[in-house]
Amino acid sequence: MEISIIQIGDSKGFRLSKTILDKYNIKDKVELILEKGYFIFKPVSEPREGWNKAFKEMHENDDDQLLFNDE
Repeated sequence: MEISIIQIGDSKGFRLSKTILDKYNIKDKVELILEKGYFIFKPVSEPREGWNKAFKEMHENDDDQLLFNDE
């Protein structure tokens, strides 16, 4: 895919379409990896992303019991 570089103040940048942002779940940040002449952009995921959903599913399946007694 080829995209244009645009002027942003004294810097330059590029725009990603909404389709790409949605497809790759890109929110406010990406990780930039510089590797052998390539730029690699990876979506930044939040630590513990999805934990609430997983805990809810565990509770619904009665799979949220302690594995050991901490007394």
